[in-house]
Amino acid sequence: MKKYKIGDIITLKKGHPCGENKWQIERIGADMKLKCLGCEKTIWLKRIEFDKKIRKIQDKDGKMVSIVNYQPEEE
Repeated sequence: MKKYKIGDIITLKKGHPCGENKWQIERIGADMKLKCLGCEKTIWLKRIEFDKKIRKIQDKDGKMVSIVNYQPEEE
């Protein structure tokens, strides 16, 4: 299982109808709560569906990197 944190900025396979494709993780668990950074709308995705749709995540430098190459910081 991949390590995501609350507050991480991610992109999904498809963009939101408002035109933005950046989302902020607000809740982690069996269901993921995401907030669109364009229009502030929140959506819920099942964890399995989320893992299929996620494409990129913002690293500590502010760059969007592929989820395959992402190395989370150890706490």
